[in-house]
Amino acid sequence: MSAVVSPIREPLIEGNKTYHQITEDICSPTEKAPGMAWVMAFLVAISLLAVYIFSLGWTVWNGIGTWDLNRTIGWGWDITNFVWWVGIGHAGTLISAILLLFRQKWRTGVNRAAEAMTIFAVVCAGQFPLIHMGRVWLAFFIFPYPNTRGPLWVNFNSPLLWDVFAISTYLTVSLLFWYTGLVPDFATLRDRSKGFRRKIYNLFSFGWTGAGKHWQRWESLSLILAGLSTPLVLSVHTIVSFDFATSVIPGWHTTIFPPYFVAGAIFSGFAMVQTLMVITRKILKLQQYITLEHIESMNKVILLTGTMVGVAYLTELFISWYSGYIYEQYAFYNRVLGPYWWSYVGMMACNVISPQFFWVKKYRRSVVFTFFMSIFVNIGMWFERFVIIATTLARDYLPSSWSYYAPTWVEIGLFVGTLGLFFTLYLIFTRVAPVIAVAEIKSILKSAGDQYVGPNATHHHDDHGKGKVHAGTH
Repeated sequence: MSAVVSPIREPLIEGNKTYHQITEDICSPTEKAPGMAWVMAFLVAISLLAVYIFSLGWTVWNGIGTWDLNRTIGWGWDITNFVWWVGIGHAGTLISAILLLFRQKWRTGVNRAAEAMTIFAVVCAGQFPLIHMGRVWLAFFIFPYPNTRGPLWVNFNSPLLWDVFAISTYLTVSLLFWYTGLVPDFATLRDRSKGFRRKIYNLFSFGWTGAGKHWQRWESLSLILAGLSTPLVLSVHTIVSFDFATSVIPGWHTTIFPPYFVAGAIFSGFAMVQTLMVITRKILKLQQYITLEHIESMNKVILLTGTMVGVAYLTELFISWYSGYIYEQYAFYNRVLGPYWWSYVGMMACNVISPQFFWVKKYRRSVVFTFFMSIFVNIGMWFERFVIIATTLARDYLPSSWSYYAPTWVEIGLFVGTLGLFFTLYLIFTRVAPVIAVAEIKSILKSAGDQYVGPNATHHHDDHGKGKVHAGTH
């Protein structure tokens, strides 16, 4: 009887890399002149950013009357985009915090870019409620602080104020977590730099020397921030769902919204990470670090969360039918067969049907198919937010106030422009910091052995900065 041979784990890094080669491959995009692909992508991004600046200036100067909001539909593309961007920002914290706590080693290829995506997505999201206020310069009124104008306090019973606390807390913790992971890599870049560039990276690295005490404190802080970030993954989009669930509007007033929104946020966030990963591995030539194994693992999560979202859709339909509440039943009838039927069809096709292709391993490991599917998923998740907001508000209790909503060019410009803002920030990030966590990859490779890096790899330290910074050496 032959012995059972255990399967060989696919390597996290392909190509039998040494430590020095890892440093060179990941750090060189920040040190060399950008390639033509990066330049073309950046030109497209800043062109869209110019559209955003113009649309924002037009809105502030003329007021939100330039939008097509009306007496029935007071929330349109602005709040739709707000919820969509917040959802995209979820995956970064999930990958960084929860997968770190569960010791999932495959996260190292994608966590750094996902963390950056979180920061930039929340920046894009937070602008829409402020613009929706109509007077952006009075935004400081949303913060509860003592003032000289008497007992003027915010309404703590409002879910919109809960959003302020949730988003600001989420942004703060995510920013700290992201920057903490960057410190050792900034030190590596510092030791590879000269002149003014070296001084800048020295400032960013807080004088990191790679001493044992530094590593101990760095790991402790990372675990603490991961522990703080984990409940935020569940709480932030739960609170965003309260914008709708705490109302008495049919189609919104339901207790399934919190878990439904959280699953949808993780779903859309992972899809955006896939989009960024496919683009990044191609432009920066990081195919050996962001491997098909990473892509397949991400697609498995997309399949799981997409199925959860589909179950939530069907549960909503069942509850509306089983309740016998005519207004709730009509709200869902209107979603499916009303004037916005096309958005419901797009939502179901992109969010429920398309992820099911990932049951097939060939599709899970196809880079081209994954790229287009990740875009379809985020289109579908945008449709979901639009369906929840616009179709529900368009048909209220009084047929005399029924209305139809279509965005103006200003609203379209703001949304397209935030995509430009997001990708501009991300592309700049790829030029100033390693897209992949050098320190974490080296640490895992050293502790895990050859099964993660390849059978013929040699593990030796970097040739530069001896005695100063070896990011993967504890």
